[in-house]
Amino acid sequence: MNIFVGSLSFKVNDDELKSAFEAFGEVSSARVIKDKFSGRSKGFGFVEMPNDDEAKAAIEGLNQKEIKGRPVAVVEAHERADRNPRAVNE
Repeated sequence: MNIFVGSLSFKVNDDELKSAFEAFGEVSSARVIKDKFSGRSKGFGFVEMPNDDEAKAAIEGLNQKEIKGRPVAVVEAHERADRNPRAVNE
């Protein structure tokens, strides 16, 4: 399951994000999204957990909990809709 983590402290790195979720089970990947020009965190990231039950437990266990002094928002990630509202489906 792919998990979205928002409101991350700008000090959190990939390893710290992964470590927070590993308390609930296996983590395939954890990535803090960074600005491509400055390299600074954008304040959100994604965690991939192969076991859905463990992922759901992590969502429940970490949502609104503090990671590096800041409460985070943790929800199941969903595919982004097409961002071009002018696109015509033919």
